[in-house]
Amino acid sequence: MSDKDSTAGSDFIRSRVQKDISEGRLPQGVVTRFPPEPNGFLHIGHAKSICLNFGVANEHGGATYLRFDDTNPLKEDDRYVEAIKADVRWLGFEWADRLTHASDYFEQLYSFAADLIKVCKAFVCDLSQEQMREYRGTLTAPGRDSPYRNRSVEENLDLFRRMRAGEFADGSRVLRARIDMASPNINMRDPVLYRIRKVSHQRTGDAWPIYPTYDYTHCICDALEHISHSLCTLEFEDHRPLYDWVIDNINVNYHPPQIEFSRLGLEYTVMSKRLLHRLVDEGHVEGWDDPRMPTIAGLRRRGYTPESIRDFCARVGVTKQDNTIEMELLEFCIRADLENRAPRGMAVLDPLKVVLTNWPSGRVETMQAPWHPKLPALGGRDMPFSGTLFIDRDDFAESPPPGFKRLAPGGIVRLRYGYVIRCESVVKDAAGRVTELVCTYLPDSRSGQDTSGAKPKGVIHWVDAGSAVPVSIRLYERLFSVPNPDSARFTEELNADSLRVATGLLEPAIAASLEDRFQFERVGYFVRDEERPNTWNRTVSLKDSWTPGA
Repeated sequence: MSDKDSTAGSDFIRSRVQKDISEGRLPQGVVTRFPPEPNGFLHIGHAKSICLNFGVANEHGGATYLRFDDTNPLKEDDRYVEAIKADVRWLGFEWADRLTHASDYFEQLYSFAADLIKVCKAFVCDLSQEQMREYRGTLTAPGRDSPYRNRSVEENLDLFRRMRAGEFADGSRVLRARIDMASPNINMRDPVLYRIRKVSHQRTGDAWPIYPTYDYTHCICDALEHISHSLCTLEFEDHRPLYDWVIDNINVNYHPPQIEFSRLGLEYTVMSKRLLHRLVDEGHVEGWDDPRMPTIAGLRRRGYTPESIRDFCARVGVTKQDNTIEMELLEFCIRADLENRAPRGMAVLDPLKVVLTNWPSGRVETMQAPWHPKLPALGGRDMPFSGTLFIDRDDFAESPPPGFKRLAPGGIVRLRYGYVIRCESVVKDAAGRVTELVCTYLPDSRSGQDTSGAKPKGVIHWVDAGSAVPVSIRLYERLFSVPNPDSARFTEELNADSLRVATGLLEPAIAASLEDRFQFERVGYFVRDEERPNTWNRTVSLKDSWTPGA
């Protein structure tokens, strides 16, 4: 991976890591972790965290754990585990032998919880969820002690063992930490450590009818894995006192620091897994990897490259201030990446037939064209040219507006790598729609050999009718019609035109190529759909409204 891709740079986290190294605080080196919950696909916000955790470790020759927080089997599934691993690898990162799961530590977590009971730092509570909310208090009013808070150590241990044995019904009891119901931080008001959930786990089966909470589990896993810097997003800042309390009150000899950074927000989409699940489950999109989704799988299928996403994350940077990033920046990054690597060819998305009346009958010429005007190493291709062609309908105007430089009645235009043609007349159907252009070509105007003296103002793309390959073209736009969808009514703000499907025509060399990504000249960047045969997805248009430093 190049330095450009590593997201290396100057930010407060990297400054902290460098300071810890220089002060000799990291005898085991830099060790980070990426801890996804396997309850959905990863999105672009997770990509920032992946690049940060793996990037920081890579910059210092360290290690990164890929640890699955599989503590809630009600929502988790192995297919999400496999999808997450594929996404991390696709982004360019490896975890070697450091693949772990919270469930690997279930026995230790249970033992630590029993130890907390023994020192009167945890108790079994019989309050219902509604009662616990009532006892919890508010941001301005302290909570009240549970009536079960002063149970004896012996009773709590007995109840906790019986919880594990599966004697009690779901929701009937929980294990809570005994901290301070008057704490100004609600997370410290005797938080729940274990819940009864008689649900089969994808890895442990039916061995556990109780499951630990994330706040209890995460910090202990960090300590057991000797994570040097536990990097979390800002919503966990108020949870840090609980993170520290748990580690300080159990028998581990290592205490990682939790450091928070801002989440990544992106315009014209949503990042909440709950909302993304609704988009999928309610059929608003065609799955987690729908190219309109902000998931890594969706971006990959749309044609984004790992290099472009790593570049995007590097440009966004690491701060303490939550912000929403313009979609134009992400689009700029993929254009910048594909500009110097994607071959270029011609495709017509809305075909309009062109007949050259003075073209010799049966004659087919072969035009030569490079795959990229600035990358000769990509080579070139042959383009058949005959008396019947197709151009894009937008490249013709019967009544052209001022400044129109394409084809109009009586006007001329150059066909890219081909001849100059003149529109002599138009053919219309019964509804008055133009169905065919009757044209002539200038025999001495072949590209590279032009002696005609013609000076057309425009150049347009085309395909030969006899050799063009019909394909399905999926034109993706932004999923939402507003930059910042309202989570309460986000389905009402979906863009009804976020997907249009057209039947287009490709020049034969593109269809025969083994390359997956192309710039369709004057149209945009496209990628072969990995799941639909003979289908191309638009990655991004050629128009760029964002520039670095703007």
